[in-house]
Amino acid sequence: MPVRIQPSADVSPDARIGEGSSVWHLAQVREQAVLGENCIVGRGAYVGTGVRMGDNCKLQNYALVYEPAVLEDGVFVGPAVVFTNDHYPRSVAPDGSLKRGDDWEAVGVTCRQGSSIGARAVCVAPVTIGAWALVAAGSVVTKDVPDYALVAGVPARRLRWVGRAGEPLEDTGDGTWRCPRTGETYREDGERLVRDGD
Repeated sequence: MPVRIQPSADVSPDARIGEGSSVWHLAQVREQAVLGENCIVGRGAYVGTGVRMGDNCKLQNYALVYEPAVLEDGVFVGPAVVFTNDHYPRSVAPDGSLKRGDDWEAVGVTCRQGSSIGARAVCVAPVTIGAWALVAAGSVVTKDVPDYALVAGVPARRLRWVGRAGEPLEDTGDGTWRCPRTGETYREDGERLVRDGD
């Protein structure tokens, strides 16, 4: 499938866009960004310099993904989500001079395979969103999220476990869990969840 880039999008010639990917109206994809196959960058979304996205990722409208973020395959980033990239943001140095790009160390957000971040959530770098985890809309993530965790709130904390289908798992007792949609089973191991067979 061909790449689709709307005329109003601003895509750097140094960016690499995978087959079948779409970049919609008013989106910006910066230098050295890499998008895998079949990705969608929604209206007004921003993909920073050197950001790496795997295959089948979706950035919804007005999502802001600042470098050096890494999104593995199948990551969903909801509308108006923000990934930060600075420990101590300042516009000026202590002497009042304007800070430059090399005046600070960029830190990133990493989203593992299949993870989803709900609308208007903020992920405060450095932080890792675990595989198949789900961040509820409006949450502020300030620490790593385990695989399969459903987190919500400000700051975000784990409320439940979810499966690969994204639905909350059913507790079947003795630290085991079942997905109501797929029937897959999982086991709890301390503070983490592991899918049976993995």
